[in-house]
Amino acid sequence: MAISHSPLAALTQIPAHLQTVFDYEQQAQQHLTAEVWGYLSGGAMQEISVENNPRQFEQLQLIPRPLNNLTQGHTAVELFGQRYPHPIFLAPIGHQQLFHPQGEAATALAAEVMQSNYILSNFTNTAMEQLNTDNPYKWFQLYWQGSRDKSYPLIQQAEQHGFKAIVVTVDAPHVGIRDRERKLGFQLPKEMLHPYTPTHIDFPQVSPTEHPLFNGLMKIAPQWDDIAWLVKNTQLPVILKGILHPADAKRAIELGVQGIIVSNHGGRILDTTIAPLTALEMIKSHIPSHIPVLYDGGIRRGSDVFKAIALGASAVLIGRPYIYGLATAGALGVAHVIRCILEEFEVTMALMGTSTLKEINSEYIYRK
Repeated sequence: MAISHSPLAALTQIPAHLQTVFDYEQQAQQHLTAEVWGYLSGGAMQEISVENNPRQFEQLQLIPRPLNNLTQGHTAVELFGQRYPHPIFLAPIGHQQLFHPQGEAATALAAEVMQSNYILSNFTNTAMEQLNTDNPYKWFQLYWQGSRDKSYPLIQQAEQHGFKAIVVTVDAPHVGIRDRERKLGFQLPKEMLHPYTPTHIDFPQVSPTEHPLFNGLMKIAPQWDDIAWLVKNTQLPVILKGILHPADAKRAIELGVQGIIVSNHGGRILDTTIAPLTALEMIKSHIPSHIPVLYDGGIRRGSDVFKAIALGASAVLIGRPYIYGLATAGALGVAHVIRCILEEFEVTMALMGTSTLKEINSEYIYRK
């Protein structure tokens, strides 16, 4: 199913039984093999963090404040000197041709139609030049390539192709231990192309007396000095994704990093980490208020978006939800998932008595 020349009108073609992210989750499973579904829905070890991320929102209750004048309401947010129509961004997810033949091209088209900021994964199957250079709502995610010399060309290409920020994912220098994937025998297809990075960076050679992990792969993982170097060698804002500790957020800002994405990688890297919502509040209390802090982890409904913003998020990232849409109906499915969450968020804002994101704060939240 493709998006027509009248993209928003095409959303009326969506079957009536697909109304929420949860509907798309059930439908997507029918379109994917057991191995690919396990890769998408699973996480690290016992998957406690995978289950806990969305559950955190259930512990927060809303306190509406009616009777306010909302006639000038909107959902726009300004980040890094640029205005975004709404705060629902698409998180970087690689290997998207696993879920639909058009992969990232379909996702990028849907994001552009819905004016949702799209973060292209370093592990994309689709080259930057295949996406619309004129789309102002796109960032590039960088996985450190083992050295500055190997990482810098990707930064240059992102600049040349109109990307507006560099998102450095720092919480995954090594893949997590994923029990479900191992049991299913999941492997990426050998023929799958990745224009910007191999699917696995080779370990450096180590001697028999050296540890293969700590003296191998971790030796070429990014360090704070590399982040400082990156900030100085790009004109784009640098944002760190995967920060959970306030001290790390503070150090990043001191090095010139312009934004933070609070995330535990959807529970896919290290199990039983602190909940991102808890980390969000801690980090916001330790860094200057003008620094954008984005939230990633467990967003499933528009009310979740409201809660994250109330606790200090400047914007939120959704990941698995839009992939459910991609697997179900390609670009049209992605667009509809974004629309569902955005509509829920707009209605939540109105019913809560808030007309802009700046009005949303913790006074609208009650903890059980």
